[in-house]
Amino acid sequence: MDWQTTSETMPASVVPEARAAHQLAGRAPATGAWREGDPVGDRRFVRIGDLELESGQRLPDVRIAYETWGTLSPGRDNAILVLHALTGDSHVVGPAGPAHASAGWWPGVVGPGRAIDTDRWFVVAPNVLGGCQGSTGPASLAPDGVEWGARFPFVTIRDQVAAQVAFAREIGVERFAAVVGGSMGAMHVLEWALMAPAAVERIAVLAAPAATTADQIALNSVQLEAVRSDPAFRGGAYYDAPDGEGPTRGLALARRMAMLNYRTPVELNQRFERGWQSGLDPLGGGGRFAVESYLDFHGNRFTRRFDANSYLALTEAMNSHDVGRGRGGVAEALARIEATTLVLGIDSDRYFSLEGQREIAAGVRRTIHGDEPVVLRSDYGHDAFLIEDDAVATELRRLLAA
Repeated sequence: MDWQTTSETMPASVVPEARAAHQLAGRAPATGAWREGDPVGDRRFVRIGDLELESGQRLPDVRIAYETWGTLSPGRDNAILVLHALTGDSHVVGPAGPAHASAGWWPGVVGPGRAIDTDRWFVVAPNVLGGCQGSTGPASLAPDGVEWGARFPFVTIRDQVAAQVAFAREIGVERFAAVVGGSMGAMHVLEWALMAPAAVERIAVLAAPAATTADQIALNSVQLEAVRSDPAFRGGAYYDAPDGEGPTRGLALARRMAMLNYRTPVELNQRFERGWQSGLDPLGGGGRFAVESYLDFHGNRFTRRFDANSYLALTEAMNSHDVGRGRGGVAEALARIEATTLVLGIDSDRYFSLEGQREIAAGVRRTIHGDEPVVLRSDYGHDAFLIEDDAVATELRRLLAA
């Protein structure tokens, strides 16, 4: 899921090769993860102790990085939990800087006077377990003082929510007025409603299915292989590699593949047509089509803010997603959800199609829109929930007023 909307929606001419070269000057680090000793920025940290995983393994001394906006009320009843997508983190709102590689990913929705109004609500956003921006993940140091790397245990969506539930207790929030998320974050939202129903009043499920399908797992599998097949991946033990010698080619390739799932043919064809990026003809003249340059730029930029091992861990967690597992099937699980619910899908989404949102809307008893999801009509595909701020904000306001 692409969570950086500012430059993603610019016309191709705004990101020429000269600007791309300037922004990506220098050799990429082996990992774009936040590391001990890096500037903290707006992050805070909470330790939740050891975590028992679904696999039976125990992950020791788990730390969750998070950010907050607004003020928790005396009655502790105005908290909203915002959960990020695959490549997001806790930096929902705020500028880029030494501590944060990119500006916040949802400033059109979260903030003073926005749909999630930080003058009214206390907004909490944790970095997911297995992530790479401060929470315990593959780039974190294991008990032996070496990065976990490929030794990091397999974690599921439910494991990640178990960590979030423990985190919420640690910061003193027993019940959320709403839990909101899109894509992978919406998978977490569904599990919150099932694993901790007493802690959730409302939920917003944006652009995610009730269970990851075989087709979606297949799309994910080629991205996983792109990372693992990079010789510089070294079986996940690359953290000591000099700048420019990490698994950046494999990670950038995975990112380019993913973006083709997140955006649409309509958008790409309209933005780029058959133009090329420089004066060199791409038909044997050494040039590149503009759309190729666009994918290259965003793939290369991605490697400077993410970690290859985390990409594997989080993608595999998404593959584990199935609310019906161990609960009698999807329909029975959805029928158990008690929270007031918003389900939003995108008509042009070719990653998590409307079929998945229709199944959720039909199965949950207390939606604000009946047994059909809200359908956002957009040319931006899966990423529309991060781009179409006005439409998303309208529905979130409805939910929070319910």
